[in-house]
Amino acid sequence: MLRWSGLTHRGRVRANNEDAFLGLAVDAQGVHHLGKTGEMPLAASDLVFAVSDGMGGAKSGEFASRIAVDRITRLFPRGFRLAAAGLETGRADILAELVGAIHQDLLRLGQAYDECTGMGATLTLAWFAPGKMFFAHVGDSRLYHLPAADGIAQLTHDHSEVGRLLREGKITGREARVHPRRHILEQVLGAGQQAAEPQIGAVGWEPGDVFALCTDGVTDGLTDNAIEELIRTPVALRATQPPAQRLVDEAVLLSGRDNATAVVVELSGG
Repeated sequence: MLRWSGLTHRGRVRANNEDAFLGLAVDAQGVHHLGKTGEMPLAASDLVFAVSDGMGGAKSGEFASRIAVDRITRLFPRGFRLAAAGLETGRADILAELVGAIHQDLLRLGQAYDECTGMGATLTLAWFAPGKMFFAHVGDSRLYHLPAADGIAQLTHDHSEVGRLLREGKITGREARVHPRRHILEQVLGAGQQAAEPQIGAVGWEPGDVFALCTDGVTDGLTDNAIEELIRTPVALRATQPPAQRLVDEAVLLSGRDNATAVVVELSGG
């Protein structure tokens, strides 16, 4: 059984919300949009979740993130049918193809309309199948894995200047959180970039595991430890709230400088 919750908030500074999130159940018949909260078995359907953070002038950033999640809805059924049929096209190839198609769509729109020049978006997507989660990622939104036993691990790399410096060991995690260039992205979908090189991966999951997808508005306000505590051991006041609401509300309270979006996926054996 898989339980999920999702929430997006424009924060306390931005006039509009350039984030978007998506939940889909995918089977041989097509796709079905999921609500902000719910639960469903994985026996008959794969479940797909994504978060996207748009960027660009005027409202083109808002437009970009919605294009990204809309294209997933339109393009994913073909990939699911290929995977279900056991064809040679692997799930990693399907995800790379999907990300490439979104990238090209955003580039075309950016070239065709002046108001969309420079429009781009991050994308972090998690595809849940029985026993395994496949993911695709571009940008600085994040995907976390909280194993049933303990701890939290960031599965995705931040495609940013500061993220690269951190991976190279040139700065510490504490320095990365306050670095003045931490929001300078080195890779994004669209935004005039000629190529997108997504991070593609997969991990096995066990009952009790939790996964969290967050845009940078959440991680700007919350450390990894805070994210883990809010999911695993919330204070009594927040315990009745869906996990995604806990993350977003706390991030907006502590920072709120950016739009904040989270999707939390909890897995059980039923």
